[in-house]
This record gives sequence, structure tokens and C-alpha cells, in this order.
Amino acid sequence: MMRSLCRSLLSSLALALVLGSAIFTAEAATVRLPRVAGDPIAADLRAAAGHGGTVDALLLLRDEADLTAANLVAVRTARVAFVHRALHAVAATSQRPLRAALDALGIRYRAYAIVNAIAVEDVTLEQLEALAARDDVAEVESDLPVRLDLPAPARADVDAQAMLPAGIEWGVARIGAPELWDLGYRGGGVVYASADTGVQWSHPALKRRYRGWKAAREKVEHDHNWWDAIHADIDGNGSNPCGFSSATPCDDHGHGTHVLGIGVGDDRMGNQIGVAPRAKWIACRNMENGVGRPSRYIECFDFFLAPWDANGLDPDPARAPHVIGNSWSCTPSESCVPNSLRKAVKAARTAGIFVVGSAGNTGPGCGTIDAPPAIYDATVSVGATDASDALAPFSSRGPVTVDGSHRLKPDITAPGVAIRSSMRGGTYGELSGTSMAAPHVAGAVALLWSARPDLRGAVGVTED
Repeated sequence: MMRSLCRSLLSSLALALVLGSAIFTAEAATVRLPRVAGDPIAADLRAAAGHGGTVDALLLLRDEADLTAANLVAVRTARVAFVHRALHAVAATSQRPLRAALDALGIRYRAYAIVNAIAVEDVTLEQLEALAARDDVAEVESDLPVRLDLPAPARADVDAQAMLPAGIEWGVARIGAPELWDLGYRGGGVVYASADTGVQWSHPALKRRYRGWKAAREKVEHDHNWWDAIHADIDGNGSNPCGFSSATPCDDHGHGTHVLGIGVGDDRMGNQIGVAPRAKWIACRNMENGVGRPSRYIECFDFFLAPWDANGLDPDPARAPHVIGNSWSCTPSESCVPNSLRKAVKAARTAGIFVVGSAGNTGPGCGTIDAPPAIYDATVSVGATDASDALAPFSSRGPVTVDGSHRLKPDITAPGVAIRSSMRGGTYGELSGTSMAAPHVAGAVALLWSARPDLRGAVGVTED
């Protein structure tokens, strides 16, 4: 009976491998989307351009990769590779005529694949209208700056008490992480990604677990482990302490360092701030001091799907993370149109990457979860609770009404009030927000996938 069972399992495995190989080598299918009804240019973008100046915009193309077959690829690494290949094949073909037209017009642009879109800079209303009229363009979204409601940046004069080792932080203990640690599961074998204001990679609680740190050689390799999507001034002050397109991980605000610490931090000297302290981490800066653009959020998703080197070359889907923590939002009230980001999150999830997002801090009213990525069905959205397990007053509530879906959100809650974690400068301090709750859940996924490798890439089952 055992021999029969083994033959059956081997036959099933062989079939899965053959099927996976066939799917992976097949040509990517393309879906042709209709042009949006009415004016293809977002109303706020048209209004901004109508004053005689120039604006930044996102051109969403009509051709879209059909990723349905990815669900048949059982092996997670092969599924990520299939999704990456399919998206890039469609983007390369469909974007060629539009890119040639932009080159002829002298318009600066940056092209993406996880969403088949091109971000254009400094275009006039006349140029926008001409681009929107093209048959290969489905719609034109805003790429104007978006200021996020982040906690205040870390102070330089951190209270000395906050620097004392505090053991296992209350939030980490409250969700039961130490119980898995005792069983030997601390996140090993899992890669955790953070898209945020950047990160101080050398922080004592983070350095050892940075995938780019090679402790045996005392060497650091940032290629394929870090990307700075901030290539020029966004917040309007003309400069940035991290510079732009930084080749070295840097945090110009402090928010990114804090949330990453909650996910994976541990300095091995008593500051047990992270849920999955043996997971490796990578990161992408998608905001400048708390100000972002939709295209920069998309760029980080593009990077995570197949991390590339410091020159933006040599993308490698085999180095994609298992889970992405997103403690930011892109509010519709500040010109963020949700369609493009929805495509990015859905593609990541289809590839078997678990996408976690903070619910937002505009509670306690109902219907206050109104911004990407928290509003999406493909995102596991997280609300915040305090030390007594009460829902924090600031934590945004559902249902999601902004898109007419009335989707129930958040999907789950986690500790998010007075959470102590890593700060810039090698310090520690407390911040509150759903930003702090989200990495508790992302870290929990890392623990589960460390304990159950068979679940890696099974996002729906894991979510249940």
C-alpha cells in the first residue's frame, strides 16, 4: 500500500511539474480592456493642468496580461516567475508605440510592468488630451503628490528610558508569537518586504536580518535587496537627507524603520520588538518624508515582484519576498485614483505574495476605510487595538463605500497603540497607528510560513 501511495504521489508530482513547466514557457495571453466611458482624464488631474502649468500623470494602457493560468502553477517560485514574465511580455509589446511617441515629444517618463502603465512628467493639458485620445490608452490617472498622515518623525532627544532593554514587547506577546518561537519557528526561510519611508538598515535591531548583510564577510550587498523609488523632489522643499535614488537604504522620516522593526526586529540584547526575528528583510522607499505619488507605490511593487540591482537591471523573480508590509495609504481626496494600485496588489497576490496593509487612522466613523491599498479585496487590511484589546478610536472602520463594493474591512486587527520599536539613530521609541498594527500581521504570516513551508504562496488559505 505504501509503494502504491508513493507511486501515486510521484505521478501527481510529475504531472504538476510538467504542467508548471508548460505554463511557464507558454506565451503570455493578453486581454484588451475597453477605454473608460466619458472623459479618460481624471477630473482632478484635468483641473490641475487647466491652470496653464504642467502635471505628472499615469497612462494606463488597454492591454493587460491574463494571469489566470498562474493559479495552476503549484510551486511558488515558478508562479512568481510566470507572473513576472507574463506582465513584462505584455508591457514590452504594448508600450513600444507609446514610448516612441513620448520620445518624439521629449516627454520624460518611467514605464512599469506590474501595472501596464507609464508615468509621464511635466505634461500640459494639450499633451494630456492627445495622449488620452490614443487607442492604446485606457485612461489617464493622476500622479500628483500625496501627503500621508504618518506619525510625527522620531525625535532626536529620545527619552533615556526608551533605550533600556524591555524584553518581549507587549504586542508581540499578545498575538502569541513567543509560543511559536518556543516551538522553533521564528521566521527562518521567509523574506519580509517593507514599502515605506525607507529604513536605517544598520539599526542594531535590523542589521543582522537584512538580506544584503553578509555577516561572515562583514560585507553588505544592496543589489536586489533595496530600491529607492524616490528619484527627485516630491514634497517641494528641493532637498532630502537621503538624497534621491539612494543606492544605500536610508529613512528620511523614521516611520519605515519603526514598522520594519515590529515585523522582524531583535537586537539580541533584550529589545525583542519583532514578531519574526529570524526572517530576512528587504525594502523599498516609496515616499519622500511622508509624501508619495501613485507611480512610486507601483514602482516598489514592481521591484518586489523581481528585485533588481542598483541600476534597475537584472530583475530576479527568485528573490521576490514572501510577504509585503504596507503601512501607508493613497487617499482619493488627495488625487489618488485606486484603479492602478488595485492591479499592482492583485498581481502580487496572484504571484503568491501575501500583501498586508494598514486600515488607516481616520476612525471611529463607519466607512472610513477609503484608501488604497486597504480597500482592496487582495489586501489583508489591519485595524489597531490597544493593550486591553479594545479597538483604537483612530482605527478606520468599514465597510468600504468609496468604490461601491461595501466590502467588509478591516480583515483583522492587531496591536497598534503605544508600540515600542526601532527608531532612526539606533534608538527605540513608541508610536501609535494602524501602521504599527499591520507589521504584527505581516510578521505572523512570516512565522506561519516558517512553520508550514507548504503554505508559502497559498495566500487565500493562509488568510483563512
